[in-house]
Amino acid sequence: MAKIDATLAAELMATAAVLADAARTATLAHFRGLGLTAENKETDRFDPVTVADRQSELEMRAILALRRPDDAILGEEFGPKVGTSGFTWVLDPIDGTRGYLSGTPTWGVLISVADASGPIYGLIDQPYIGERFEGGLGRAEVNGPMGRHVLATRMPRPLSEAILFTTFPEVGKPEDGAAFRRVASHAKLVRYGMDCYAYALIAAGQIDLVIEAGLQAYDIQAPIAVIEAAGGIVTDWQGRPCPQGGRVLAAANRSVHAEALALLNG
Repeated sequence: MAKIDATLAAELMATAAVLADAARTATLAHFRGLGLTAENKETDRFDPVTVADRQSELEMRAILALRRPDDAILGEEFGPKVGTSGFTWVLDPIDGTRGYLSGTPTWGVLISVADASGPIYGLIDQPYIGERFEGGLGRAEVNGPMGRHVLATRMPRPLSEAILFTTFPEVGKPEDGAAFRRVASHAKLVRYGMDCYAYALIAAGQIDLVIEAGLQAYDIQAPIAVIEAAGGIVTDWQGRPCPQGGRVLAAANRSVHAEALALLNG
């Protein structure tokens, strides 16, 4: 990890806040608009992108060009920008565009900053609700309609008492879905379709597990920072760090993580 003093930490967190504020404005300008349409980025499934996705990321990139011009950027819509500072901003301008198109308030803006060790600070921001979850650099907080509170994941309880989330019922490839169902069959409650908001719920102590597959770096780096700051754990399905995405297991604590990991691996 790069050496980060209090002044630099404050600057990184302040920059992330400015980015999130700009993304709120850009995304809310189109949310629940009757004329909102989407292009499909893939041929074998519906992977939408809207004008709001692109505008949100462009606004954030413009801010970084002014405030942190030497930092690298990895964004979903406009690809990588090389930097020289050792820091990379990882941006998902709308995580959950399908939910955004549907008018549900479960999409979010994901912003994180990483060094060579991985994400060191992240935000999960839900503009419509006005909730912002942040973690890293000594901070683990949520600020929203119910005020500002410290984030803390749920204490250990058996998988048989746990709440498990994933975004898509099929999870990923058929073998991924089969592995997920092994865990789901032991959980008390299974819910679907929350995108990045489910990770925020782990950090807030509301649920126990999120299991997903086929993720990209911009899908998971902010949730890693927030969940780990709140006391949770995020790994791949073999228990290894997963800053580049792939198959992801996020858990409130090591106990339920171990139970889920054993079942994922049969």
